[in-house]
Amino acid sequence: MKGGRILDAVNLAGILLLVAGFVLVAVEMVMPGFSAPGVSGIVCLVLGVFALADSVMEGAVITIGVLAVLGILAAIILGLLSRGKLKPPIILEEEQNRAGGYLSSSDLKYLLGRQGIAATDLRPSGVGTFDDIHFDVISVGNYISKGTSIKIIKVEGSKLVVKEKGGKENG
Repeated sequence: MKGGRILDAVNLAGILLLVAGFVLVAVEMVMPGFSAPGVSGIVCLVLGVFALADSVMEGAVITIGVLAVLGILAAIILGLLSRGKLKPPIILEEEQNRAGGYLSSSDLKYLLGRQGIAATDLRPSGVGTFDDIHFDVISVGNYISKGTSIKIIKVEGSKLVVKEKGGKENG
């Protein structure tokens, strides 16, 4: 009867490998990316089939069963994802607003009209310092040397357009 216990242990190991494989493949379906769970799941499924099958025919039948279960699992997960009942962890749920400390490029409009200093040479782009904060800027004129007083005359998204303080605006 010792042989029966060994076979039971092999069958149990095969079943556990199949279950682990299904779980790992399901994790990969919900959280795509690194592929470690998916590859590990496939390895577990293959080892589970080998552990359970006594012949090639049995292996083929078990493989067909595994593929059927994977198809059903994929359909269930896709259904849950499409209905919003299962949310993948790669989607940001929180709103990023000013109250939470987030700033968007449209928030730079408050700088319009501010005066500062060219921290680098502007040829025509460079860095300007306004209220001790460095910003990437673009000058409307030609070259503006480092240390020159500048003024923000236009804000286009994240682009700050400056002119030399006291200089003419060229568009």
